[in-house]
Amino acid sequence: MAADYDRLRPGPPDAALDWLVPEGCATAVELGAGTGLFTRALARRAGQVIAVEPDDRMRAVLAARSAGVRAVAGRGEEIPVPDASADGVFVSSAWHWLDHDVAVPEIARVLRDGGRLGVTWASRDRLADWVAELDTIRQRRGARQARDEDGRPRRGHEVTLPDGAPFRNVASASFTFSRTMTVDDLVDWLGTHSGFITAPDEERAAGLARAREALLPRADANGFIEVPMRSTCWRADRLVRQGGRPPG
Repeated sequence: MAADYDRLRPGPPDAALDWLVPEGCATAVELGAGTGLFTRALARRAGQVIAVEPDDRMRAVLAARSAGVRAVAGRGEEIPVPDASADGVFVSSAWHWLDHDVAVPEIARVLRDGGRLGVTWASRDRLADWVAELDTIRQRRGARQARDEDGRPRRGHEVTLPDGAPFRNVASASFTFSRTMTVDDLVDWLGTHSGFITAPDEERAAGLARAREALLPRADANGFIEVPMRSTCWRADRLVRQGGRPPG
């Protein structure tokens, strides 16, 4: 399953990375790094990347496919790096898994003064009607509540910091891109979301069959579909510690 996740889930577009990662980022930490889709892109822009991932299977795929990256066991609530040692801490599609009241102070601990916290999500662009319809087609008949990429009720891609969090320069942006996929790969991608993984076998099979039926007419003569995508990004910079000097 971890290998399928790595093969099927989308990586970030270059425009999103350009916006998220500050110039001169010597040391970057990624939380909930999974199999390394974002990690490998981040490694092209940072001198050193420390990928923090709690799942042994995901981390094994990440380590095997991400040369030069330091893959470590850990969580966003307990990051295994020293104080003020990172120029950037990044979270790709894993923000919802964090206990923000614990993780945000921990992120602030490991960031240098002025360091960047960046959060990003890459998902199908539901502004396209047929893409939005997939979310209802794949659910059981009568279920119409919007769901996120991992099957939870959709609340939008948002970051709300706890009161008093030491960050400033908060900004957000989104970037569109596309993926060319076969119908089989697109259906398999849908199957990697937890809403399908945790469903009873019969319900899972029925939902994927409905998705396949809806997608087949959209494929070109070679069986490919151009899938509109959107990368939603959020960033903020760490405040200077008490008694410290402004960076730069």
